[in-house]
Formats: sequence, C-alpha cells, structure tokens
Amino acid sequence: MLDAVLHFLSNGITGASGWEVLIFTLVVTHITIASVTIFLHRCQAHRALELHAIPSHFFRFWLWLTTGMVTKEWAAIHRKHHAKCETEDDPHSPQTRGIRKVLLEGAELYRAESKNRETMEKYGHGTPDDWLEHNLYTKYSWQGVGLMLIIDVMLFGVIGLTVWAVQMLWIPITAAGIINGIGHFWGYRNYDCTDASTNIFPIGIIIGGEELHNNHHTYGTSAKLSSKWYEFDIGWLYIRILETLGLAKVKKVAPEPKFDSRKLVADFETLQSVIANRYDVTAKYAKSLKRTWRDELEHLKGKANLETKFLKNAKKLLQREPAKLEAPQKQQLTELFVHSKTLKTMHEMRVELGAIWERSNSSREQLLQQLQDWCARAEASGIKSLQEFSSRLRSYA
Repeated sequence: MLDAVLHFLSNGITGASGWEVLIFTLVVTHITIASVTIFLHRCQAHRALELHAIPSHFFRFWLWLTTGMVTKEWAAIHRKHHAKCETEDDPHSPQTRGIRKVLLEGAELYRAESKNRETMEKYGHGTPDDWLEHNLYTKYSWQGVGLMLIIDVMLFGVIGLTVWAVQMLWIPITAAGIINGIGHFWGYRNYDCTDASTNIFPIGIIIGGEELHNNHHTYGTSAKLSSKWYEFDIGWLYIRILETLGLAKVKKVAPEPKFDSRKLVADFETLQSVIANRYDVTAKYAKSLKRTWRDELEHLKGKANLETKFLKNAKKLLQREPAKLEAPQKQQLTELFVHSKTLKTMHEMRVELGAIWERSNSSREQLLQQLQDWCARAEASGIKSLQEFSSRLRSYA
C-alpha cells in the first residue's frame, strides 16, 4: 500500500517522463495565452471579432481553470488602460508608476483596479452576463485554479505542484508584467501613436502575438496585431483557423494602404486614404526624414560649433512627433535649423502634413486643396527624399 502511494506521488496516474511533463506545461500555458489574447483581449475588450459559442465557452472555462480571471474585470481594466493610457489614471503604466513596479507587481495592480467599482461600471459593459458567469466563473473564481491543482497532482504526482505553479505565474509574468511593463517601456515602434507603447519582438509566439504592442495601440480594434512583412502574430493565425471553421467572424483589421502609381494629382480618394492611413503616412515620412538626416550629417559635422552629443540629441528629437516636443527641445531644434535649411523644411512640412487630418472644421474641398498645395511645395523643394515621399503620397488610393 505504501509503495503504491509513493509510486503515485512520484509519477501520478500518467507516469510521464520529465520531457513529457515539460511539453504538457508548455502546451497548457500556450493555450492560456491564446485564450487571453483571442477571447479576453481581441474579442471581449475590443470587439475586433465575434466567437461562436463553442470556442467562447471553452476559453471561458479554460481561463477559470488556469487563471481565475473574471472576464468583466479583465475587459474593464484593459479598456480603461486604453482610455487613460500613460496618465495617472492608467491602471498599470510604467511611465507613471515605474517599470520596476509594473514588472514585479503587475498582478497586484490588476487586483487593486478590479475592486474599483467605478471602473467596472464604466468600462465593463458588454461582457458575458449569463447564468454560468454569475453562478460559477465570477462567484467561484478561485475554485477553478484549485481544481487545476488537483488535476496536475493527479496527472503527475508531486511534480504536478511545479506544473501548477508555472501555470499560475504565466499570465502575471507575461501579460501583467512583460506586456504592461516592457510593452510601454522598451522595444521598437512602427507607429508614433500618442502613448509610449512598443513592439517587444517581431515574432509574436510566446505571448500569443501580444509582443506587437505598438501595433495594437495604434489600431486598437484590429483583430490582427502584425503589420509589417517580417512580423508574425500567432494569435491571428488561430483566429483565421477558427474563421475558416466557421467558429469566428473577424469584424475589424487595421487598414492596408493601396496605391495607384498613375496618379499625378491628389484627389478626394487620395485625401480619404491618407487620413485613414495616417499612421502609415507618418511612419513613411519618418523614414524619409532619416534619409535626409544621413544626407545632411556630413555637412553638419563640418560645423565647428556643433558637438557630437548635440547632433545625437537632435536626431532623436527630429524623429519625435512635433506635438510632443517641449519648449527646451523645440529650442534645440531651432539651433539645428540655423545650420540646415533642408532639415528645417522637412520638419515644418511634417507639422503641416499632420495638421491636415487634425483640421476637423475644414471642408473636404479645403482639405484637398491643402493636400495638393503640400505636394506641390514638397516637389518644388529640391529635397530628394521629400519629393519621393510626395510622389508616394499622391498615389494613395
């Protein structure tokens, strides 16, 4: 009898090897990540897709079993994060709370905000409100993870405790810590959106595609998080599979610009496309500005009174959204422009271009005239990168 007990504690009912336990752990934690990104994030929080009852109920049950998270709480907190991003009211911004706190105490920040009644009432609308939600998933939110503990121990014996611990730490570390922390602190940016979001890595597998966080904050209601050819969003792959099987319906994706190289003059179609794809426009203009900087750098280095440190800082400031620059930074650029009329023109034209889609009081005819005038002045500037950009801008269709 004692031998049987010891054997069970060592091997569980499966008798799985170490490698088999590892594979099981990786699979179940990945299912949890997929459930968070597809169901909680893209479906519930942003309504980017609709899910059939079969995957929807599976995701709800799996999240109850492996995380204890309540759908309404998660969706409400995430919506508030977007609405109040990088402000004091943001539930978990490393810009206001510090990267260390969000990385190490992300789960605690989530739990604290989940008790905010105002947040739940204002941002928790439209989430599941059925019998199961009230009488199981919300009422007994932590009994699910207790059941998961029993299952893991039954399957693998004592080592099942470790498997369960990894499962319980997976979301607090990857989502509450890494995405909410590093995803607003370090990485690369495809788009200069209004917050500090970054893409952590272009291959989104480990965290289900959530690694592409800057893309998501730029196009918050898009079911697809990848936007460049070298980026991969495994969550989007799963959504497309579900859609093929008739188990999901994609409602929104980020706009993809189309071009007509035959266009010689911007028209209303161009105007509409430029406004709809303004983040793509600004990203391409930033690249043009980088090329202009490289062309001007040798000329600037020849100025005896311009230090290397000054030039490095100026380069960074040129890449920033002009509206985000503070008075001392604007002054530094003014000093730079004394030595480079070309960079001054590029900067001023960037400000004017951004103003086109911000002028809500202007008529379509006025906006089109402003766009056509902008293109004409860009092509008459004599700046090669600006002329090439204008040619591309005219071809938006």
